[in-house]
This record gives sequence, structure tokens and C-alpha cells, in this order.
Amino acid sequence: MAEFDDHKEAGALRTIGEVATATGIKTHVLRYWEQQFPQLKPLKRSGGRRYYRPEDVTLVERIDDLVNIRGYTLKGAKSALREAPDEPAPTAEGPSSDTLNKSDLLIRLKAIRNELKAAMMA
Repeated sequence: MAEFDDHKEAGALRTIGEVATATGIKTHVLRYWEQQFPQLKPLKRSGGRRYYRPEDVTLVERIDDLVNIRGYTLKGAKSALREAPDEPAPTAEGPSSDTLNKSDLLIRLKAIRNELKAAMMA
């Protein structure tokens, strides 16, 4: 969760600058995401000033996780949000405690690639 150091209550509205500072996402990226993700609709007051609700900040963090941490494209992130709007994205399985040799790793990576291809075709 974003850490706001402004002494406001947890449910308080935040400006785009406050959200940008807390999340590390630049304001122009937040504005672009508003255009790309219909779910992201901060309140707009007179003069077009944006106010992010706590649920907007949570959505921004989820989009950031999908796009910048997990490597989803914007199209993939939109799809993930549509399929499970309130659930975190599935996490990939980490490596097992057994050390995989290169040939086993290559086989595993090819299997993952094939699974991804099949999922994209579905």
C-alpha cells in the first residue's frame, strides 16, 4: 500500500501529485492510465483537478504491479483487471529448492512458453 506522509486520514482524497509521490509513478503516466483503464476514474473538481479515492490508489498500485513489476503489456493488464477486478494477479511459481540444470530449465521454459501460447489462443 502506498505510504502517504501528509498526516491525512487513510480514507482522505489525494491529489495526483500526492499519489505520484507515494507510488513513484509520474503524473503524466497516471493521466495516461486514466485514458487506458476505464476503471481508473478519480474525481475531477473545478479546473479539472483530480482527487484520488483510496480505491483509485489501490487500482493504481495494481496496474503498476501488473505493468511494471510483472511485465504485462497495457492490453494484458486491462484483460487481467477485467477477468478478476478485485483479485490480485496470479503469481508465478518460484524456482524449487532443487537446482535445475540448464537442460531441465530449458525444457521447463519451453513448456511455460507453450502454455502461454495456448492461453493467448483461448
